[in-house]
Amino acid sequence: MAIIKILGTAGARYVVARQLRSSAGTYIEHLGTRIMLDPGPGTLVRMAQEKPRIPVEKLHSIILTHAHLDHSNDVNILIDGLTEGGLKKRGTLFCPQECLSGDNAVVLRYLRPYLKDIQILKAHQLYTIGDITFETACRHYHPTETYGLIFHLSSQRVGFLVDTLFFPDLIKSYALCDVLIINVVRYKPHPSPNVQHLCIADVRTLLERIKPQKAILTHFGMTMIRARPKQVAEKLSQELGLEVIAAYDGLTLEI
Repeated sequence: MAIIKILGTAGARYVVARQLRSSAGTYIEHLGTRIMLDPGPGTLVRMAQEKPRIPVEKLHSIILTHAHLDHSNDVNILIDGLTEGGLKKRGTLFCPQECLSGDNAVVLRYLRPYLKDIQILKAHQLYTIGDITFETACRHYHPTETYGLIFHLSSQRVGFLVDTLFFPDLIKSYALCDVLIINVVRYKPHPSPNVQHLCIADVRTLLERIKPQKAILTHFGMTMIRARPKQVAEKLSQELGLEVIAAYDGLTLEI
């Protein structure tokens, strides 16, 4: 059995800055392999507060889907923690190249040698860490290099459709997912093309076409919180005949 624990469901600057919801990452455990995905602000604290505690030194991997702060802020403290300050060379970091190079690199150079390995994410590639295999989806339309992920867990394909503007190739990339976890920041589309996030109309289109066994909505901005995510998810369930749920901080899924 695989465990997915969504530690935080905040998904926009206002919600993150005011901590209206937690901005911690998502913990994945399967067959003894432990991963932290997109460790936003407060991830280390949230891990320590969980009951039972999620021990940072027991992580096998950290994965960043992209470099934005709400997905990467705690990556450096997690690297320091899992390697015990560099005394134990262990752990694998998976991330796009932009997380490591250029003006917006988010992983501190002095910490990189602490890790056992660093692997660069590219579109439509297969990766393995311990007993977990995952693949990248197509590159998303987002201001920084971004890739969604599809994990192979207990014969189930679990997709993490992260931040992006809607475009048709998303349907093809996530078509075979049994469980689909979708970042939906906005309730309605933003008038500016520079705000590259999904809205509920986009989610409806994706679910109509992909038809996963279960869909989980998360990463909410203020317009989604005001719309009451639980009610939005229930309405989608009724309209589409699918199981759609709204995540809350600490939601645990058993796959």
